[in-house]
Amino acid sequence: MRKLLTLLLLAALTTQTVSAADGLFDRKKNRKRNKRRTEQVEAVKVPADEKKPLVEEPIQQDTIVEKPVINDLTLNLSPAQVDSLIAQWHELRQEIQYDDYFRHYILSDSVQIIGKDSIADRQRDTLYAKRLRNLVSTIPLAYNYIVRGHINRYVDTAPGTMSRILGLSQLYFPLIENALMAADMPIELRALPIIESALQVNAVSRAGAVGLWQFMPSTGKSYGLEINTLVDERRDPIRSTEAAIRFLKDLYRIFGDWTLAIAAYNCGPGNVNKAIARSGGKSFWQIYDYLPRETRGYVPAFIAATYAFNYHREHNIEMTKTPVPLALDTIHVNRITHLEQISSTIDVDIETLRLLNPQYRMDIIPASTKPYTLVLPQRNVNQYIEREQEIMAKDSTYLKEYLNPVNLDKKRLEKRTTYHRIKRGETLGGIARRYGVTVNQLMRWNGIRNAGRIREGQRIRIEK
Repeated sequence: MRKLLTLLLLAALTTQTVSAADGLFDRKKNRKRNKRRTEQVEAVKVPADEKKPLVEEPIQQDTIVEKPVINDLTLNLSPAQVDSLIAQWHELRQEIQYDDYFRHYILSDSVQIIGKDSIADRQRDTLYAKRLRNLVSTIPLAYNYIVRGHINRYVDTAPGTMSRILGLSQLYFPLIENALMAADMPIELRALPIIESALQVNAVSRAGAVGLWQFMPSTGKSYGLEINTLVDERRDPIRSTEAAIRFLKDLYRIFGDWTLAIAAYNCGPGNVNKAIARSGGKSFWQIYDYLPRETRGYVPAFIAATYAFNYHREHNIEMTKTPVPLALDTIHVNRITHLEQISSTIDVDIETLRLLNPQYRMDIIPASTKPYTLVLPQRNVNQYIEREQEIMAKDSTYLKEYLNPVNLDKKRLEKRTTYHRIKRGETLGGIARRYGVTVNQLMRWNGIRNAGRIREGQRIRIEK
């Protein structure tokens, strides 16, 4: 038995020794193989002085290859592309600002819940009501808790909205007041563009209304405003004011009451007539509950804006400086002209020209068949007249790109095409009303065959 155990032990030791020897042999074999590979690689390496090509290429002296410089501000875009992107950004910003203003100053207090008034609230109510009576207007300026809510918003100095409105009023109210007095209409109607656009000539609502007085295309055209690819007189403060006064006059002729005329300016005479028929009332407050929600806040906002404009000093509201000079003059242009022809010749920058002449949508005054107006700072009028020939001589430089029909169509689409992503529950009819277009137009622009087959998240194009 002992001999058997000894033989088994020897066999095990022998096996381990052979395995160890085999491992050692394999490691030596691997080292030899790696050494041979290293020697082959070293043999292939070329000395540094032998790396030159067999045939040397001629060296071009005094030649500097410059890498293209990309301007971080423009992302290597063309000037036309940059202008288009900036225009789209401005339009989007104006749309957002308009929506915020309208939601905050027009809609909010229409559904305000009545709470218990404090002694301070009652004292303030007495003061506000007395101040409104002291204005002695032919437009009834009623006071109640809804009007109070709107007044509080307008006289709140935190957002600075009324300060900006007061600054712009220095520019636009003189021409609005003159037009109202010439038409023998209440001067207080000057507050309407405050609640319509916050006195922003380029304000654009989601429904497609534009300008100081927020005209829809159909209404603007029916009152003589020119609206096309190059010109949108809804943005022209003079022409749009003239149209708004004719519109308000027609509405007053229908209803015989200024508060109803103001309400109809917002929602249309048809909706006001429906509210009158359902309620049996004959004044705004009698038909209040039967009007669209937006219109219920419209007349109270008008009263509040009138109050805030007349009593802004009592609330320590200061006017901000206007973005353009107040001393202006108008000249007539009888030849098609680009605004950059003017800004590159006289001492008026292009942004000032655009602010003073917002109706020219693509910076072109299309005076080919009839004269158009050009508003300039008064101090620059003589300079324009003296250098008019020099200005007109630049038309081939600045109008070449814009007068190409292909470029005009491209720029028109860039500036006027917007996109809407469909939300749950939305219909093409509702979207069409929101943007001031028709269902058939939406279907044609987007290749939609069945108006009922649209899906949530679908992106559709709107051309306006």
